[in-house]
Amino acid sequence: MQHDPTPAATPRSGPRHYGMDWLRIAAFGLLILYHIAMAFSPWDWVIKTGHAFQWLIPPMALLTPWRLPLLFAVSGYASRKLYDRNPGDFARSRALRLLVPLAFGMVALVPLEMWVRVLENGYPHGYLHFWALDYWRSGDFWGREFPSWEHLWFVAYLAAYTLLLAGVLAWRGARVLRAMAAAAQWLAGGHRLLWAPVILLTGARLALLFVAPERQGLLRDWGGHAQYVPIFLFGFALAGSPQLWPAIVRCWKPALALAALAGALIVAVEVAFPGAQVPPHDVMALDRAARTAMAWGMILALFHIAETRWNRDHPLRKPLAEAVFPFYIVHHPAIVLIAWYSLPLGLSAPAEFALLLGGTASVCAATYLIGRRISWLRPLIGLNRLAKPESSARESAPASGVV
Repeated sequence: MQHDPTPAATPRSGPRHYGMDWLRIAAFGLLILYHIAMAFSPWDWVIKTGHAFQWLIPPMALLTPWRLPLLFAVSGYASRKLYDRNPGDFARSRALRLLVPLAFGMVALVPLEMWVRVLENGYPHGYLHFWALDYWRSGDFWGREFPSWEHLWFVAYLAAYTLLLAGVLAWRGARVLRAMAAAAQWLAGGHRLLWAPVILLTGARLALLFVAPERQGLLRDWGGHAQYVPIFLFGFALAGSPQLWPAIVRCWKPALALAALAGALIVAVEVAFPGAQVPPHDVMALDRAARTAMAWGMILALFHIAETRWNRDHPLRKPLAEAVFPFYIVHHPAIVLIAWYSLPLGLSAPAEFALLLGGTASVCAATYLIGRRISWLRPLIGLNRLAKPESSARESAPASGVV
């Protein structure tokens, strides 16, 4: 079988990988569309419209296994670029970029979603009463569990992984980087980059499947951490191991084929056991193994696309790369509130979708375009503080955002 030409196997010169920026932009854009579609899917979600479409199950089932692992992989890649740029400032800069907007979101944005959640169960009070007296509780309240990260769980996980890694690097940085380089060198041989991670990740997921509950939570989601941490570390190692790119070239086609086969199995299980139906243990184990294999296969295939097709700059790349984190922070409460207040209107499905898409995009764009001009607001929505114009040296670092 003919491999891709040699130039495609070698990363472009320069410290910045534009393809990873475009991949991150695309991944977050897809995430927003996914969450809008959740309001129309048969699956349970924060809020539902008056419409539910069974035909959404196959495409959404094909997105679910890899959309978040991809974000953790890209985040790991960007983290390594930031670490190499200034190792001594890595922990502080990551803490400011992740923990500040996380705190802001928990105080100002998540309460909006939790208010709608309890309103669905008959909560009788307005938002100000809820925020002042009822949001800051722990335990069950009107059928909802408090406190809740809601969509910001991703930021909480990423902050935990990044700061733990920063601590390990501060303690044994040289040794850790050598170990990563050695692992990368081993993975770069043959097709190990395809099969070895699949075996590792699948084994970890199945070992925990019937032991640890599949529930989000920083201190209880051991199945999630078993997937996300290695994938995050792979992205971190890849940014410092150019020998892995030729391995990605060798593996991307079989990886894509693996993802397609796994995706077919995932859709079959979703169709056979719709909604809240729980499949037998053997079917569930097969489904979780397929989800893990699909996630890894899609990561390799999409990284190949980012390297060979998207690794070029464009005037829109920089503002879009900066905007994705503010968009991520506000999109979820925007969808929930727009859907809640439009329910009494009885809109048709196309009109409801247009309202959700247009309204969410408008809220996201306004948050970014206004927030970027206000110095004190910028850190709250995940942007750097206003400073002197960026030099070419600063442009070599990853654009501001969640990754």
